[in-house]
Order: sequence, then C-alpha cells, then structure tokens
Amino acid sequence: MLAIKLQRIGKKHQPSYRIVVANKRSKMVAPPVDDLGSYNTTTKSFTVDAKRVSDWMRKGARPTPTVFNLFVSHKIVDAPKMPVRIKGKKASTS
Repeated sequence: MLAIKLQRIGKKHQPSYRIVVANKRSKMVAPPVDDLGSYNTTTKSFTVDAKRVSDWMRKGARPTPTVFNLFVSHKIVDAPKMPVRIKGKKASTS
C-alpha cells in the first residue's frame, strides 16, 4: 500500500521535509515513488503540487495523519482534521 508521508531532510536542528509517495511500511532510506512537494517547519513554507496529490489519492495512496492535516490546513483536501497519535506518550490514569 502506498502512503503520502514526510521525508526529513536538512541539517541538525533545522528540519525541513519532502512530501513523498512511498511504500507504507518502508523506511525513508529507499528512494520514494514520487516527490510531491516540500514543507519547512522553521519558515512554515509549504509547496505542493495539488494536482499530483489528488491523482495519487485517486490511485489509492493514503496520507499519514500529519500530512492529511497539512493538506486540510492549506485547503488541498476539504475534510475535518484527523487526530494525531504520538508514539511513546500514554494517557495517565489518575
């Protein structure tokens, strides 16, 4: 199954990401199937080819929750945001 996800690039403490189409279970070491755009977290710049995103979603590629929420906030997808689960954090029972 293909997924639209973030691939980290950039120096230490200067994260920026590529938005890529890759195999759902693959690590991001292998080259991706397609490069759709980029997202820089420090400057909040977001560039993506919306036509290619819709083509890949029509073909069955599913975005990860973080990428989906980026698409929603930049009006590429018209839907409510998804909840994002963070690994390692468990709900405290008090």
